[in-house]
Amino acid sequence: MEWNELYGLGQGPELEDIRDFIGKAAPLWNELQDFIEGTYHVPSKMSYSKCSAQPGWNMKYQKGGKSLCTLYPMEDFFIALIVIGTKEEAEVDAAMTLGYFTDDLYELYQRTSFSCGGRWLMIRVTKRDVLEDVKRLISIRVKPKG
Repeated sequence: MEWNELYGLGQGPELEDIRDFIGKAAPLWNELQDFIEGTYHVPSKMSYSKCSAQPGWNMKYQKGGKSLCTLYPMEDFFIALIVIGTKEEAEVDAAMTLGYFTDDLYELYQRTSFSCGGRWLMIRVTKRDVLEDVKRLISIRVKPKG
């Protein structure tokens, strides 16, 4: 069953429901949440999207009005949406050239055209190296305080 069918607009999930749904990816989800909340000191915000591309409940993280990422639960994995804007593009391009990211992320980045103020990267988090890519992108998007 699809995530948006399990929990409709009137019935939001609990965090444990999300962890159960994403199954084997739950440790990666937990690690990413700990990284964001520990590094940026921001709580998650549960939100419902009616967007046809990825409908249903998701978790948003913002710092000072700037989006860090949005997390979408999927069966046995999750998607991290990170928007790479004009300000971050040169730094991400350089990091890509230097091989700081996995081949999968490099290919996704190359396939994703710049539109609506950035490259909207929908990253399927299924394993640790992809999680590390997500953390690096978030750190480029919003620099952690030293």
